[in-house]
Amino acid sequence: MRLAAATSTFRLVFRITRSIRGSGTLSGMVRHCSARRGTSFGCLLVVTLGVFAPPAAASQPDAVPVDRFARLALDCVHREYPNKIAHVLNGDEDVRPPRELTPAFYGCFDWHSSVHAHWLLARLVRFYPDADSAGSARAALARSLTRANIVAEVQYFQAPGRAGFERPYGVAWLLQLTAELREWDDPDARRWQAALAPLETVAALQIKEWLPKLTHPIRVGEHSQTAFAFGLILDWAHVAGDTEMVELLDTRIADYYAEDRECPLGYEPSGHDFLSPCLGEADLVRRVRRTAGFADWLRELLPGIPEDGDPAGWLEPAVVSDASDGKLVHLDGLNLSRAWMLEGIAGALPGADPRRPALRAAAREHREAGLAAVADEHYEGGHWLGSFATYLVTERGLK
Repeated sequence: MRLAAATSTFRLVFRITRSIRGSGTLSGMVRHCSARRGTSFGCLLVVTLGVFAPPAAASQPDAVPVDRFARLALDCVHREYPNKIAHVLNGDEDVRPPRELTPAFYGCFDWHSSVHAHWLLARLVRFYPDADSAGSARAALARSLTRANIVAEVQYFQAPGRAGFERPYGVAWLLQLTAELREWDDPDARRWQAALAPLETVAALQIKEWLPKLTHPIRVGEHSQTAFAFGLILDWAHVAGDTEMVELLDTRIADYYAEDRECPLGYEPSGHDFLSPCLGEADLVRRVRRTAGFADWLRELLPGIPEDGDPAGWLEPAVVSDASDGKLVHLDGLNLSRAWMLEGIAGALPGADPRRPALRAAAREHREAGLAAVADEHYEGGHWLGSFATYLVTERGLK
């Protein structure tokens, strides 16, 4: 019994301190403690530590740490090893290093992380062209996004046995990269987009050929989730003016999600999740439904959203026990993606909807917890969390 009590107290302290890490506010500690009963010792310990700890620097929640996020991507886009290849071998000739197989996107541990790290760099240079990291970011993009490199990427995609390569997650991020370049009024961006155009065409065709065959959505919290990928691809399709893709996705979204009811959010997260199946679905559907229709549909999908403005006990940030474990650290990404999904859902509701305050409060809690975890201490998270953080703080999914 004593061991169980001690373990429970430790978990509480760990959860509270982790969820408010980086905020430096005693009020945050009190808020978390007041929402829990029967945990007075653990809360007393945390609050006491907060009282006697040195004051943290004033936080700027709306500031974007451009150079810090950019450095995470610059550290990995041309870092070949360690590397995890999702690779179908068709013969001895395919036993080659990553830089030869996919010469544009061989860094950042895996192909999709390399792709969205390039997106991160493009996004930040586009909106913060005078940042200290902008010159290095442009140089990295220019090194990767050459016509010769993209020709090799296309050849890799089109080799036998690779019809499902990085589908849908990596392909969706590739299209998000090209959408970013399409929207950026810059001569370098136009050159890079022209180089990427053949791969963009192949990637879009891969999705168009796959969707009619996909008889069910993929409702998981990792890479193969359809809801998150569909959102990225739909946003690209609007930017690119691909009406065929828009219509195909609209149809599939209705087929898969229109009649969903009572999504089991209480069973989330799974231990390796970096995306929420329930919130991801809602964040996708809000892109295609009008405000009133979405509000009614959401009430059926997630009937438990609080209407009193207090998200306590409804949806708490996830806690990572070991940030050096490549799978366990996924939960840091979950906090980031939940934050932007919650914000997107809240923004799609009518202004007077009583669920908006709780959704936005939960979004803030997840944002704080997620951003506090974005660091270069462990490559397992450092090679990809910067992209999720950038997607969140620059509000890419909301614009």
